[in-house]
Amino acid sequence: MMNWQLITELSDAEAHSHLIARADSALLPETPLVAEMRQQGSVADARFGCAPFARITLLPDALWHDSLTEGLLTALRPLLASPASESVVIDVTNVDDTVLAQLLRFLFNQAHRLADLQLKKADASTVRLRHISALCLPEQRERLTDVFRHQHAIAEGMIAARQLADLPSDRCTPQFVVEEAQRLCAAFPTLRCEVLDEKQIVDGSLGLLHAVGKGATCPPRLLAIHYDGATEGQVRCYVGKGITFDTGGLWLKEGAGMYTMKYDMCGAANVLGLMLTVAGLGLPVRIMGVLALAENAIGPDAMQPGTVARACNGLTVEINNTDAEGRLVLADAIAWASQRHPQARYIIDMATLTGAVVKALGYELSGLMTQDEPLRQALVEAGKRCGDEVWSLPLDARLKKQTESAIADLCNTPTNNAAISASAAWLLHHFCPPTIPWAHLDISGTALWREGGRSVASGRPIPLLVEHLMGDL
Repeated sequence: MMNWQLITELSDAEAHSHLIARADSALLPETPLVAEMRQQGSVADARFGCAPFARITLLPDALWHDSLTEGLLTALRPLLASPASESVVIDVTNVDDTVLAQLLRFLFNQAHRLADLQLKKADASTVRLRHISALCLPEQRERLTDVFRHQHAIAEGMIAARQLADLPSDRCTPQFVVEEAQRLCAAFPTLRCEVLDEKQIVDGSLGLLHAVGKGATCPPRLLAIHYDGATEGQVRCYVGKGITFDTGGLWLKEGAGMYTMKYDMCGAANVLGLMLTVAGLGLPVRIMGVLALAENAIGPDAMQPGTVARACNGLTVEINNTDAEGRLVLADAIAWASQRHPQARYIIDMATLTGAVVKALGYELSGLMTQDEPLRQALVEAGKRCGDEVWSLPLDARLKKQTESAIADLCNTPTNNAAISASAAWLLHHFCPPTIPWAHLDISGTALWREGGRSVASGRPIPLLVEHLMGDL
């Protein structure tokens, strides 16, 4: 649990806190140590002679206005990896709005670490950040209270998604995700869960989801989470890829390529986190989140290269690569969502779909593909405002040949290995009726935070989606 408060005097801060401020802040105590630290011109950090604080860190003013490279967070990460205190005091009197949102999400997300999964012997002496005091001016209180509440709710959703995604796949099966979602949603009267088991998936003609999941001993699930924050109005739909582990199927990945494949369900985890955030904020909207859950495994019943499967909207897909399974489960889930809500305001799907998007955009930007210009513009602008940015990639009929099949309506991968990310999106667009605005987010680069050769779930793009949703109310 992370607590926070707004203060206008340093004397109101928790005792023995870690004070973090701009080097030129006018609210700092006038001590010889602070005067010396001001002269550093770069990050200045002290743990001795800081009384009444446990630690003092002064950071150049430029970092507090750098929303592009997250310079402030880069400076703070090593300092907070082993906190000197359970409480931190942050001077927020002069911070760029986007940087402040990034900073608050970073601080609130300290409430979850891998050790919390209780899979490793814990060190009882480890200090954890538990309290945030924000030093502000009296006239800033009202606005900052809303900002803190908003970012805290976003972080709570991100943490729920991260905790789920970080679990090993032998525990985090499709059924486990369903049960965990039901447990978390039960805390909110506005959330209700609807589950399709493997028989209902077959009976509902979700042949693509069935094809992906039928090779595993842990059967697939389709989970729909409904949020009723309003009694009327168009439903907004979010769809997440939930491959709880991806071996590549019979198109088997090499061992190194499988290491992070427990995270192939981050799209679904983030849909769950988004729904919890929306419920926590009590937004006056109607939303449906759809989690397409399956394990892509090898076995006697596994789908084979060349298999032709039929989606719930009637289109057939030649599965020429069993390691391109994410677009299959997404396609069925998108089509299913459009059938449930044919007048949906929009459908946005998210998935750790292609390594190609990482090659194109790196780890800081999510790939955005859509043919709806208003939706494209709204998502791009929302990303800039909140610091969880997307970059638009092309999506038009020039990609048609990439999904042509001689035996089926479509094939799931291009045989020329070109435009992999956009080709996947071109396949997906066939499963959303043109009357419903649709966008695809490839989050292969952004769904994980990578540091020191290790990866953990990041909770992105929940901040983007909440910002977009708030702008669409």
